Amino acid sequence: MSADENRNEKVDEEMKAEERAGEPVSETQEGETPDPENDADSMEARMQEMQDQMLRTQAEMQNVRRRAEIDVEKAHKFALEKFVKELLPVADSLEKAVESTENQQSSDELVVSIREGVEMTLDLFMKSLGKFNVQQVNPVGEPFDPQLHEAMSMVPAPDAEPNSVVAVVQKGYTLNERLVRPAMVVVAKAEDARKIDEQA
Repeated sequence: MSADENRNEKVDEEMKAEERAGEPVSETQEGETPDPENDADSMEARMQEMQDQMLRTQAEMQNVRRRAEIDVEKAHKFALEKFVKELLPVADSLEKAVESTENQQSSDELVVSIREGVEMTLDLFMKSLGKFNVQQVNPVGEPFDPQLHEAMSMVPAPDAEPNSVVAVVQKGYTLNERLVRPAMVVVAKAEDARKIDEQA
């Protein structure tokens, strides 16, 4: 062997010795065998922990899926809300046209035929809205409900129950039982409220 080869071999042996010195010492001493029960217990604990984590992840995924389904269902159910809001003034105008001719006795056939045409158009329009679960809120005689009605004023009405709706200024509408527009109403004032006002 040449001197160079001897030197290279010594350097290789020194490097291997240094690498061995840097390796972590195992828990078991040289000549001892590892305890299989400790290893089995730690593996079982790790396996149980992994199973728990998997179950939590599956439950979380089911919750996310359920929430997404509910959001999609609501989006389908109430997608028409803006469109319905834009159509409501049309219904109001047709109703006003019918109301304006209700109390007039007219022998003019043209006025009568126009009124009948507007009534038929209004009826057709309301049936079309009904097909998409748009319902009218016309609460005359019902108790005042702040979730469905907007009180415009209170008036004394001896024939009506206190806090009941005596007149509707503008009808309200719901879409799939969600309020799109509240009904604007006039509410009956209670008798004792009037007495308090008179004393003041």
